[in-house]
Amino acid sequence: MVSSAPVTSSVPVRRRATPADHEPATRFDRRLGKILHHATDVFYEKGYDGASIRDLSRVSGMSLSGLYYYFESKEKLLYLIQKETFSTIVERLRERLDGVSDPEQRIRIFILNHLEYFLANRKAMKVLSHEDDILKNGYGAEVASIKRGYYRICFSLLDDYRGERKLEGSSRLAVLSLFGMMNWIYTWYNPRVDADAAEIAGKMGDIFLHGAGAIAAHKKNRKKRSVH
Repeated sequence: MVSSAPVTSSVPVRRRATPADHEPATRFDRRLGKILHHATDVFYEKGYDGASIRDLSRVSGMSLSGLYYYFESKEKLLYLIQKETFSTIVERLRERLDGVSDPEQRIRIFILNHLEYFLANRKAMKVLSHEDDILKNGYGAEVASIKRGYYRICFSLLDDYRGERKLEGSSRLAVLSLFGMMNWIYTWYNPRVDADAAEIAGKMGDIFLHGAGAIAAHKKNRKKRSVH
């Protein structure tokens, strides 16, 4: 879901002029948001190749002409889902990092922000993971640029942490390992038996920053404190 390749180009995608251009933006965005929600469900159930605009029409209750009022192709729809997801994650992350200076806490905020969003939107997470290489040309370049920016934020946070602690090693390997740990949570997470996003983020942060033994040490210290 995140690439570390260098940025090449980001080609702006122009939406064709429609009557929606003259509607208040909030009204258009609200309707489009509902369409994206239904489209995520359809792609989740059938996959991108197996899904059709007619499937979306049936699920959303909108006519084909009504759907094409908001987008002109299935690829554009997947592009909008991916762009909205990653743009939202990055925006929320920047807001949460604002005013926080401690390098370790900033990494923990990154992990929590990522897990909170994707555990609340697990269907979107599966779509993003399984349909990662579908988008081509302008669509693919724009989404890839957003994802690389997200990767670079994490890379910078880890560099700050390593610099403060005077740690050696590969930030690239560590960052990609962290994404691997976070991104595949949708394959095993069960809300009936697993902890919430905050607790899981805390434990993942312990593992990532201090090693697998950190959780056992944390439990041991907590028991000692309770005894005394």
